[in-house]
Amino acid sequence: MLGSLTLTKTATHHLHSRTSIAANHFTNHKPISTFSPQKGSISLNKRTITSSSSHWNSGSVRAMAEVGTLAEAKAGAYSSGSGVKQALISLSDKHDLALLGKGLEALGYSIVSTGGTAFALVEAGISVTKVEELTCFPEMLDGRVKTLHPSIHGGILAKRDQKHHMEALNKHGIGTFDIVVVNLYPFYDKVSSKSGIAFDDGIENIDIGGPAMIRAAAKNHKDVLVVVDSKDYADLLEFLKSGKDDEQFRRKLAWKAFQHVASYDSAVSEWLWKQTAGDKFPPSFTVPLSLKSSLRYGENPHQKAAFYVDKSLSEVRAGGIATAIQHHGKEMSYNNYLDADAAWNCVTEFEDPTCVIVKHTNPCGVASRENILEAYRLAVRADPVSAFGGIVAFNVEVDEALAKDIREFRSPTDGETRMFYEIVVAPKYTEKGLETLRGKSKTLRILEASKNEKGKLSLRQVGGGWLAQDSDDLNPKDIQFNTVSEKTPVQSELSDAKFAWLCVKHVKSNAIVIAKSLRIAFRKAGEEAKGAALASDAFFPFAWNDAVEEACQNGIGVIAEPGGSIRDADAIDCCNKYGVSLLFTNVRHFRH
Repeated sequence: MLGSLTLTKTATHHLHSRTSIAANHFTNHKPISTFSPQKGSISLNKRTITSSSSHWNSGSVRAMAEVGTLAEAKAGAYSSGSGVKQALISLSDKHDLALLGKGLEALGYSIVSTGGTAFALVEAGISVTKVEELTCFPEMLDGRVKTLHPSIHGGILAKRDQKHHMEALNKHGIGTFDIVVVNLYPFYDKVSSKSGIAFDDGIENIDIGGPAMIRAAAKNHKDVLVVVDSKDYADLLEFLKSGKDDEQFRRKLAWKAFQHVASYDSAVSEWLWKQTAGDKFPPSFTVPLSLKSSLRYGENPHQKAAFYVDKSLSEVRAGGIATAIQHHGKEMSYNNYLDADAAWNCVTEFEDPTCVIVKHTNPCGVASRENILEAYRLAVRADPVSAFGGIVAFNVEVDEALAKDIREFRSPTDGETRMFYEIVVAPKYTEKGLETLRGKSKTLRILEASKNEKGKLSLRQVGGGWLAQDSDDLNPKDIQFNTVSEKTPVQSELSDAKFAWLCVKHVKSNAIVIAKSLRIAFRKAGEEAKGAALASDAFFPFAWNDAVEEACQNGIGVIAEPGGSIRDADAIDCCNKYGVSLLFTNVRHFRH
């Protein structure tokens, strides 16, 4: 009786409902129990134990005593030394389940299952026995308690080379598992769905039994093969057919299993933190990364590199280059991703039809016009030398007319050389536009991306750590351009100032603030600087005989800067002397 009570207590640990399969521990032996269609019941030699009772009574204890007796009686049949090949499978995603089941069955593995997986296997013509036959205990608590049981975890965790482990299994009628195949409840998909999910529903989609089985099998991978990805089914079957053991294969599967659970737990943790009153920066958090592609090399040829997609819940359908679709061209490189990201982040800031051309992550040409063809040509003319071999991005659809211009437009420097680009990025393409672009070059990378959502967390690595900050989402609509000079800019000048301010936000910091870079900018602009707008990402520390006065002398019509310098009065006096409008934004846009 005491053994029965102990079994009862052990069997009532909490466990989330899931579809489970375990190996049949019987060879040429009829099952002790058979599955009843009535939910939550098992027929044990014509007796039925139901899981609907809220309290155990004396009848329940007597029933469990009989279960305990049956468990002792079947010890010989479950002998772990019998050589029976056994698998435990628990699948939420049943992709290629029939392939796996038939493959294992052909190799001599018996299969025990519960729920939808059992039915799917039966429909595929595969023999299945219920997991309750191992535990001698019905599912309970709406399926939360099912597989957290010594008959399951003992068979997974037992070390085959430890005599006392195997003796314990034999004593309690528990067989060993050679294979564990598990994937988890679709928590990630549920809580990230567009329709949303209620808090209680989210909690019910947190898997408990699955991670426990995966971790147990991965820990004991020396004796147990653990698989969490249907893509590994074929390799698993080939490994089993070979009859050879491979420690590295086992370790790789174990690593993948722990990584699978870690990513799952990170999603649960992220979701729960968002349900609390916590701020945007939790005390600790995990970023799950998924390999998208290996890269030929990194920033330089001697550096190895790879590209990972951030699988955080906050990044689901949040746009960006990482999830862009590549329609054409050779594989992306490390620098391609950096440059494409810079171009895309910049061009999507503008509301009017805009073209941005980037070289080495810095915009070298930006133009907005109602006519996107005109915007494209102006962006090229801003700096044709830098634009050649750069990345060109648009915030509107690329149709056939624009694609032809991208394909045929000649460099303004000589009027003959066709402009060459590494990448074209746009939110969408017409069929004809895509076809035309593909004809420009076999290597031209054509990306279709969606706009980055606001409010993301920006992460940047430093030696031994990471810096986290809000993304810089401010645009001209979010700030005030306050006139601090005597001359007030006319509407066209104010529009130019806002445009310049939005451009400078995406240029690496101090590129035009210091006098030397400013002079370079004026030499490039020439006469076109007359009446133009100048924006700085930071305040001017000096005005007279420095950047502000030089800008005024070169004919700049309006200057936009954050302000905040102890010499702001000098900048104002200088602009007043030359009749230039000066705007303070009170917002800094450093970019390092």
